[in-house]
Amino acid sequence: MNSFMDWFWLMIWWFAFVMYLVILFQIVADIFRDRQLSGWLKALWVIALVVVPFISAFIYIIARGRSMGNRQAEQMTQARAETDAYIRSVAAGAPASTPAAQISDAKALLDSGAIDEREFAALKAKALA
Repeated sequence: MNSFMDWFWLMIWWFAFVMYLVILFQIVADIFRDRQLSGWLKALWVIALVVVPFISAFIYIIARGRSMGNRQAEQMTQARAETDAYIRSVAAGAPASTPAAQISDAKALLDSGAIDEREFAALKAKALA
């Protein structure tokens, strides 16, 4: 590293290497995400990515790039739907937000004997605050 240009080209090469690794990991993830490929074809693609990595990565992107994007979008849509369903299920079980509902819940606890008068008064004061 005797000059700025040596350092600059080293950074360019590192960037290219990291970019290649990101593309390679995306391809490998897509190979195993694809349900239409048989196990043998998946194994062949992985072997090709190990033996001739650049050529096979370019061929995969050219041949299967569009379906690769579709599978990624489908996975993101499914993940969003699962997240939304989880949020809805948690929100449905959330405690009531109105003071009247909180007081009625505290009264039910008092009637069942789970809390005493002092705790009921504290919950009622908290709900009305």
